[in-house]
Amino acid sequence: MTPRNPVLLIGVLFAAVMLPILVGIMVWVEMDTPASGPFDATFSLVDDRGRHVDQSLFKKGPALVYFGYTHCPEVCPTTLVDVAGWLKALGPRGAPLHAYFFSIDPQRDTPDVMHAYVTAISDRITGVTGKPEEMKKVVDGWMIHAAKLPGEGGEYHMSHTTSILLVGADGRLKALLPYEVDQQEALDIIRATLLKPGTV
Repeated sequence: MTPRNPVLLIGVLFAAVMLPILVGIMVWVEMDTPASGPFDATFSLVDDRGRHVDQSLFKKGPALVYFGYTHCPEVCPTTLVDVAGWLKALGPRGAPLHAYFFSIDPQRDTPDVMHAYVTAISDRITGVTGKPEEMKKVVDGWMIHAAKLPGEGGEYHMSHTTSILLVGADGRLKALLPYEVDQQEALDIIRATLLKPGTV
């Protein structure tokens, strides 16, 4: 019998352990990385005031776009409060900016529910919801990760992309802001990507 090479054996064991981890990381990154655009899917939804919205929404000016749901326990409200703070801090310079909160849980997030939710945070944020099949077009179009996970007593919660999309007036993704990004860093990126001369 040929003696086993201990270095080779260690290498094989290391690869066996690390490969699933690396694959998992790659899958997570892919699921949490939206498409760069331009957004080219068609959809028919409503905003939190019951007004019809479609794909032209992404061509009405630079926008901060976030996908979440009103039953979200922490990440969504924290993120929207951050967005409201940025809009206030930008002052008049931030006037051209839109802010959209797309529901990934339209079954529970009716226009009335969305309206109560977003207006409690800021009058600058527009909630968007509608039929699940229409919302799926937007989620798939931006390659957003959104999955329903079962909870206790028949309840459920959602796993979803936590980044904020910075979308230019041309409908293309310009940058991503990660969850709990520093406010000054966020403001600098917004100014540089969405509010620089010639972009609005």
